[in-house]
Amino acid sequence: MPELVYPPVIALARTMFTLLDMRVRVEGGEHVPRTGGAVIACNHISYLDFIFCGFGARPSKRLVRFMAKQEIFAHPVGGPLMRGMKHIPVDREAGIGSYKAALAALKAGEVVGIFPEATISQSFTVKEIKNGAVRLAAAAEVPLIPMALWGTQRMWTKGRPRTLTKRNLPISVLIGEPMRPARRDKSDEVTAALRARMAGLLDRAQTEYPEKPEAPGDDWWLPAHLGGGAPLPDEVE
Repeated sequence: MPELVYPPVIALARTMFTLLDMRVRVEGGEHVPRTGGAVIACNHISYLDFIFCGFGARPSKRLVRFMAKQEIFAHPVGGPLMRGMKHIPVDREAGIGSYKAALAALKAGEVVGIFPEATISQSFTVKEIKNGAVRLAAAAEVPLIPMALWGTQRMWTKGRPRTLTKRNLPISVLIGEPMRPARRDKSDEVTAALRARMAGLLDRAQTEYPEKPEAPGDDWWLPAHLGGGAPLPDEVE
């Protein structure tokens, strides 16, 4: 089937990057395979993360099919776009259907994107993650690729006003080496290893980020362990 929706959406995103002079750094794009199925497991700090997670796969010329909550597909505008880009709805009341759809996509050679934290991390650290990404990669016998985003929370995150027109904003997209989970592996152990890799990538993205808060009240986008104003993980819980 021809891709009629995804390419124009990508073109629109790239235009936005250009108009805002965004500094998007992608490192490790070669880890996304150019052919065949793969699972990308990415941290979640912004409502726009799917744009930048997908952008991380562009060096390999891959389109990412994201697993996203069913409510987005019910939206009169978002729904047709999501279906046109062949994303996968997640019905939390009937999760087995979503799992089977993602598994079928992987076996058909698609790259499936998952945010295993399930919700946005307001502490800007990697929360406890669910094991669905590991289970899917093992069942489909495809690589599991850890990814970390940083800077996207400064545009639009939970509990903060949108700042979609901020210029010269640095965005970091770091992609780690693929993992190869097998059916015989214990999913909880592999999930813990995946979380550690995602956290390591995020730590490096935060350490290497080229900007610091401009004023005391501007430190909300930094995690508490780096001296920022974001809440600690247990405070969010």
